[in-house]
Amino acid sequence: MIDIISIKKSELTLENIPHIPVLFNEVIEQYSDISEGYIIDCTLGYGGHTSLLLDNNPNIKVIGIDQDITAINFSKKRLEKYGDRFIAVQGRFSDKISEIINNYKIENIKAILADIGVSSLQLDQADRGFSFESEELDMRMNQDSTLSAKEVVNAYSIKELEVILREYGEIPNAKKLAHAIVDNRPYTSAKELSAKLKSSLFQGKKIHPSTLLFQAIRIEVNDELGELKRLLDAIESFESDSLRVGIISFHSLEDRIVKQRFSLWSKKCICPSEVMRCICGNDNAKGKIITKKPLIATTKEIKENPRSRSAKLRLFQMSDNAR
Repeated sequence: MIDIISIKKSELTLENIPHIPVLFNEVIEQYSDISEGYIIDCTLGYGGHTSLLLDNNPNIKVIGIDQDITAINFSKKRLEKYGDRFIAVQGRFSDKISEIINNYKIENIKAILADIGVSSLQLDQADRGFSFESEELDMRMNQDSTLSAKEVVNAYSIKELEVILREYGEIPNAKKLAHAIVDNRPYTSAKELSAKLKSSLFQGKKIHPSTLLFQAIRIEVNDELGELKRLLDAIESFESDSLRVGIISFHSLEDRIVKQRFSLWSKKCICPSEVMRCICGNDNAKGKIITKKPLIATTKEIKENPRSRSAKLRLFQMSDNAR
C-alpha cells in the first residue's frame, strides 16, 4: 500500500487512491435489501461507501454530500461511470439533508448513511494538517471556514482550551494540558504542536500521545458534535415509514449521541418519568432499533485497515408499524 500520509492534494488521482471504507461488509449487508429509490451518503469522501452501494444495489441512486470541494471533485471523477445514478452535493450534511428531502421527496429516500468525523481523504492529505507529522496546522474539513486549528491553539484562553480538552478529548489532565498549550505558544504546524506538548500528553501504548488532543481540537474546529446533532434533528423531523438510518461513529462522544437518539426514537411513550399514567398517546415511536449493539470491525478488517478499529455502526428503521 502507498504511503497515504504523504499524499498531497495535487497528487490525489484515481490511480493512487488508498482508501477502503470502514465496515464495508456490514454496510453492504445492512443495505442489501434496498432495491429502489435514493440512498443519501452524508459523508462522501473518496466515494468508497457510495461505490459499494451503487455496485451492490443496481437499481438505486446515491446522493453524496461533502463540505470539502476536493472530495466532491474527486468523487465526481471516480463515480462518473455510474452516470445519473450518482448525484454530488457540496455543503454541510446538516444543512443539505432537508433540502435534498424536499427536492427528491421523502417517499423516494430509502436510506441515509453517515460516516461521522474526519474523512480518510482529509487525513491522507499532508497539507490539511490532520496528521501528527503535518507541517500545516489547519484541520478544517471545509477550507472556506474561518476557524482553524491554528487559531484554537494560539488564541483560545486557558479556560476555553480546558473545556474542549475535557469535553471533546475526554482528557483527564485537561487543565494542566491547557496551561501547557498556552505556555508553549506559538505553534505553526501540527508536528510542532505534537512535539512541544509531548511531555504533557498521555503516553498510551495503543494510541499516539497526541490522539486525544488532536481529536478535541478537530471537533472544535469543525463543530462535529453539533453537526451530528443537527443531522439527527433533521432526520427526526421527517415523516417516513421506510427510511433506514445508519450512523458510523469513531469515538464515545458521537456513539453516545447516536445511541441516545435512536433510543428516544424507539419509545412509544415519551411522558416525563414523574407522570403516573401515560398522557402522550403511547404511539410516538418513529420505528425500531436494528442494532441492539453497534456493529464493529472484524479482526481481519482491523488488520487490513487500522482506522476501522474504533468504528461503530448503529442502524434505525423508521416504520409506522412501530406505533
